[in-house]
Amino acid sequence: MTTNRRWHSGMASTEDWWAVWLGLFLFGVSLVSIWGVDLVGWMARPRPWEWTSLTADFSFAAILRPAGAAYAGWHPLELWLATYVIFTGLLTIGAWFQGLNLRRFISGFTVLFLVTWACWLVGNEMHLATIDATQSGRNPYAENNLAWGLQLGDGAAYLLALTAGLVIGNFAKGLAAFLKEAAKPEWFIKTAIVFLGIKLGVMTVDATSFALDLILTGAAATFVAYLFFWPIVYAMARRMFRLGRDSSAVLASGISICGVSAAIATAGAIRARPVIPVTVSMLVVIFAMFELIILPGVYVAFAPDEPIVNGAAMGMTVKTDGADAAAGALLDELMIGQHLQTAGEQWEEGWILSAALLTKIWIDVFIGIWAFLLALIWVYKVERRPGQVSISPMEIWFRFPKFVIGYFVAWIGYVALAAWFPGHIDAAEVGANTVQSPMRHLMFMLTFVSMGVMTDFSKLKGMGRLALLYGVALVVVIAPIAYVVAWLFHRGLVPPLVTQ
Repeated sequence: MTTNRRWHSGMASTEDWWAVWLGLFLFGVSLVSIWGVDLVGWMARPRPWEWTSLTADFSFAAILRPAGAAYAGWHPLELWLATYVIFTGLLTIGAWFQGLNLRRFISGFTVLFLVTWACWLVGNEMHLATIDATQSGRNPYAENNLAWGLQLGDGAAYLLALTAGLVIGNFAKGLAAFLKEAAKPEWFIKTAIVFLGIKLGVMTVDATSFALDLILTGAAATFVAYLFFWPIVYAMARRMFRLGRDSSAVLASGISICGVSAAIATAGAIRARPVIPVTVSMLVVIFAMFELIILPGVYVAFAPDEPIVNGAAMGMTVKTDGADAAAGALLDELMIGQHLQTAGEQWEEGWILSAALLTKIWIDVFIGIWAFLLALIWVYKVERRPGQVSISPMEIWFRFPKFVIGYFVAWIGYVALAAWFPGHIDAAEVGANTVQSPMRHLMFMLTFVSMGVMTDFSKLKGMGRLALLYGVALVVVIAPIAYVVAWLFHRGLVPPLVTQ
């Protein structure tokens, strides 16, 4: 195995790195608020609205508001247009460096943006989102005389976005093909995860000990999961389903470690036939949709009082970064809403999602090391040949998920700012809160729509034993072991409460 790549290869041309650059750029711009200038408050965000009131007296101000108080004088449509222009411009710069077709990207992203915002606005209708509980001395559900409600919180918008994407991906395939150049769920979610690093920084300042517990227990749970998942799935593939070594190894990595990234990395490490990682990647994406739709509701019903256990189990079970983050966000909303309604207490938003992502990120971090070890085993043991070349340890760096760097830089950077300049942290929050909240939610919404657009359930046809093994391993091995491991390390952990 040889490579001519340098350590900085891909820094200007891969979506992994562009998630870092975009995330840290907006984080840096947001910190200008320290000097009293809000450069990110132009972001439009939806307001809760009730359909009879809106139709009786329609105004854009009833459904849209600025993220920053400094932009309160702007017309809501100006805010929305600024949001479209700036996000389209920033993402187009990244698309150009990645070699995408700019005309198709811009036109496709415009449609994605419109669909995303339609779902986001509709998802904020009070009958869908408002929770019947007192928050900060108010109960908007009662105040608006709602006779019924689904009480899904922000989860309503996420579910609408996913549904819209799946309808396009499975019933409007011509439109899905048109959107393909712009529907980049992994890029969108990785950027959102960098934004989440800011969120975790804000939360860590307020709850340092809990954040440390979450990090350490998440790392421990991940190591244990590694020791169980891969060898069990590999043995099932070889002995029960009679698959070849290369198919078994790629599938074991895809289902037990980190989905598409692990499947591709493993295939490259062991020089598997090209069709194998492609097939496994399709299985990973399609099954991730089922997990995203099913698992949040199952976890909420099964263990409503174990939010961090549920989040960590999600991180070990769902095998793509996009689906894991999306499922974690949905789980976060559903569990917070249910606990608020049943116990009258409101958990801080973001901790359950962080539990899912921290576990997943620990898994991601070791993709490079795992692929390197598999390459060594395959080259020197499984397929030992005379005259073979050595494998460079730099392969670990090449396979390392770079967006994780942006996540930790944003997280540690914000905590360092609070530690070294505590007098400026309130001013810093003015800008940082826009990036880590409405901007992060927008990227999540784009991810949900894009994941649906890119998912075609008809591709399951003809996959035979691979699809059957994936389903059996997921239900019988991955999900149960993940939950047990999460419970052993995280049981009893609950997010801090929002002070009323």
